[in-house]
Formats: sequence, C-alpha cells, structure tokens
Amino acid sequence: MTSPVAGDDAVPIPTLADIETAREVLDGVSIYTPMQTSRWLSGLAGGPVRIKAENLQRTGSFKIRGAYLRMSRLSADEKAHGVVAASAGNHAQGVAFAAQMLGIHATVFMPEGAPIPKEKATRAYGAEVRFHGHSVDDALVAARAYSAETGAVLIHPFDHIDIVTGQGTCGLEIVEQCPDVKTVIVPCGGGGFLAGIATAVKALRPDARVVGVQAEGASAYPESLAQGHPVALESMSTMADGIAVGRPGDVPFTAISKNVDDFVTVSEESLSQALLLSLERAKLLVEPAGAAAVAAMLDDPTAFETPAVVVLSGGNVDPLLLMRVIRHGLAAAGRYLYFKARIPDLPGGLARLLAELAEAEANVLDVVHERTSASLHLDEVEVLLQVETRSEEHAERVLARLRDCGYVVTR
Repeated sequence: MTSPVAGDDAVPIPTLADIETAREVLDGVSIYTPMQTSRWLSGLAGGPVRIKAENLQRTGSFKIRGAYLRMSRLSADEKAHGVVAASAGNHAQGVAFAAQMLGIHATVFMPEGAPIPKEKATRAYGAEVRFHGHSVDDALVAARAYSAETGAVLIHPFDHIDIVTGQGTCGLEIVEQCPDVKTVIVPCGGGGFLAGIATAVKALRPDARVVGVQAEGASAYPESLAQGHPVALESMSTMADGIAVGRPGDVPFTAISKNVDDFVTVSEESLSQALLLSLERAKLLVEPAGAAAVAAMLDDPTAFETPAVVVLSGGNVDPLLLMRVIRHGLAAAGRYLYFKARIPDLPGGLARLLAELAEAEANVLDVVHERTSASLHLDEVEVLLQVETRSEEHAERVLARLRDCGYVVTR
C-alpha cells in the first residue's frame, strides 16, 4: 500500500457543498443505485460488507453523473458548438446520453478495439463515434485536436472539477445507505470517481478509510503519489479497459492526495475471479474494471475494517470478453483443469484414463489426441484434456490420483 501525499492546493477541487448542489442538478437524471449486503464477502471479511451497485446506473456505469453535470453548466454558445469526448466506452455512453438529454451534438473518440457493445450503445444514444489510437490517452489527443479545430467543448473523462463533483454524488449515497461505514473501496483509473467519492465520504465520515484499487498492469497512482505529482506510465496491459488510464488527472490527483488513505493493485487473475464471483454469488454482472474493488477484498479480506462498502463501478462488458474472463476466472479458481497425459496406444487406453477421472469426480469437457511427437514412444499417445473440477484442492487430488495410477501427467 502507498500512502498519499499532499496535492497542489492551486488545483480546484470540489467541496461537500458543491457535491450536494450537484445532486439537485442530477435529480431525475442519475438514479439512486442500490446497495446490498454481501453474505459471501462478509463471511470472508469477518464483518458486514455491502456492495454499491453502480453497475446498475443509467448507461451501465457512474459516468452519467459527472458528464451530465459538466454539460448542464455549458453556456448556450458552448452547447451550440457541440461536445467531444474520449473514452473506452463508459464515459462515451455517459456523454452521449447526457448530450441526447440536453440536445447537444456529441462526437466521441474511442481507441481501436474498444468493446463493441459500448461503441454500439454510444451510437444508439446519438453520438458520432470515431476511432483513434490504442488507448484512452491516444483517443484523448485526437479529441483535444478536434476541440481546437471545431470549437467543440472537450468533456474530459475525469480531469475537470464538474466531473469529479458529479461523481461525488455517489459518495453521498454511500454514507446515507451505510451510515456506520468504516471502509470504502473504489476502482480507479484516471481518478474522477474515486476523488469524488472520497471527497464526499471524508467530509461526512472523517474516520472512514477510503481505498483506491487499480489493475497491476495500469497502476499510475501509487508511483504518482510517491512522487507527489501525476506520473505517466510508459505502457499498460490489462483486461480492465475501464480503468486503463496512463496518467492521473490533475484535479482528481489533488483530491485523492487529500482524501484517499491507501491504494492497492490487483492482478488479472483476481479481476477475473472477482467478476465471476460477482455474477455467481451476488447475481450482478460487472465488467473487469467494475470488479476491481471486489478483487481487492478477495485478495486480502481482513485488511479492510468493517462495515465496508465495495463499489461496483460499471457493468458494460463485451459478451465475448465475458466468456473469456469467466473461463479465466474458473481456471484461476481451480475449476477448470488443463493437463497432458501419456497413455498406451492400445484399445481401451483412453477409456481407462477416463474411468479414473470419473472415479475422481472430474467432469471431462474436451479431449485432443497427439500421436506424432519425437518425445513419444511408438506405443504411446498423448492426450490433452480439459476437465471441470470443484476447486484447486480437487484439481490437485485429480492429478495425484492419475500419477498414483502410473500416468505421466503435465499441468
């Protein structure tokens, strides 16, 4: 964990009063998202853990809060020139939906490879979508150039006081729904959502601990906080596109420096398991970025004082990615076992292996034969098997049983 340092006091950040005013503006626009007690997370943490389901927000994420507030405050002339944004998808949808409500033309730059459902939803809200680069940072360069060329107002995904203020309305709800909250855990990319929530929570519950969570492959904040200023990452690699941001914003960085107590990072394996368990145990569909706070809780559940609130920031996930992540999560949890086994190239050889797997209560999903290999004897065949197991311990018992039966197996 990294302790934040003081930010730049010259950078304007919202106050509690600003956030309370923003809630009045957002009345009837954003919804008061539900919070539910999580029995499975509570059991792990040894105390009450609640889930703030911001994945059920309009457009599928928290982004409508900040986007609408920012755009509602534009002058008539600014609205006439339209708006432009850069986003991997969630901010794009928030901007597009807010623009539709306010009668403003919106152009959105998305990185190449942005999730197809997010692109289609953005277009469905009436925005013009253009692709540029391979990250949100690349798309943001194009959006700034478009703004300079056309006069369209740039609606930054996180680095503007109105954006942070709007996101902070979620923090008001968290304290109202869990008045005795001790820890709030929030996914973080550029930092607007975390900064807003932390500002509201700390103003109302100064003793509460606020923790930001980033993916290991896109964790700009820990180093930035250690240096005392935003530091850009040289590269990023994570499935969590919603929090894949290479440089913290100045406004959220300043608010986070003042109000966030700790940062943790989570692996791709933890993200996939968190997504799977959120779906399986809480019946809530989240995207990898939206599951980051759950991943942090799963990694070290006793590190967070309860009552704790885990925020699910978004639920816009590509079905194809969802299938891959679910498989990845099952494998990481020991519920998919992939291994190679050498068997005699004789009638009944495969049947005997399958019988041993059946006795071990492992369900066979797929079998592939490999007959030609320099490492095999003439009377051997190698099979690649994918089997379903109940846990990592069960997977190890399956492999141990096969080895005891004389099979050469390689995981």
